[in-house]
Amino acid sequence: MKTYSATPADIEKKWVVIDAEGVVLGRLASIIAMRLRGKHKPTFTPHMDMGDNVIVVNADKVQLTGRKRDKPNYWHTGYPGGIKSRTTGQILEGAHPERVVTQAVKRMLPGGKLSRQQMTHLRVFAGPEHNLEAQKPETLDVKVMNKKNTRSA
Repeated sequence: MKTYSATPADIEKKWVVIDAEGVVLGRLASIIAMRLRGKHKPTFTPHMDMGDNVIVVNADKVQLTGRKRDKPNYWHTGYPGGIKSRTTGQILEGAHPERVVTQAVKRMLPGGKLSRQQMTHLRVFAGPEHNLEAQKPETLDVKVMNKKNTRSA
């Protein structure tokens, strides 16, 4: 029996919309990363970009467990002494709360060219509206997959 390897002609990409309101960030990010890579498909091929396009809405209402909201995130500006930090809670309450979800998904994907290409198929919106209705996305309800996926404030 031969090992199956998908070709570009075999790949079918779907559009999926996920509502992140009340969903735990890590569990949400792992589900999104799996969808972006295409690991949920029986024809998964590791070296091909065969994942779905994912739209995430209500990213500003994502939940964090424990004291992760107070955990600092560090980055460096590139200048001497340019290390900066901001807590996850400050980022969620700031101007770009969707960056928390984007960064969590990015860190769940393996590094490399293929992962950077797969990240372009992720669209994250802070509010409940998105401008991709023309793609006719299917709704993926993460809350009903497992009761641990949600957390009440």
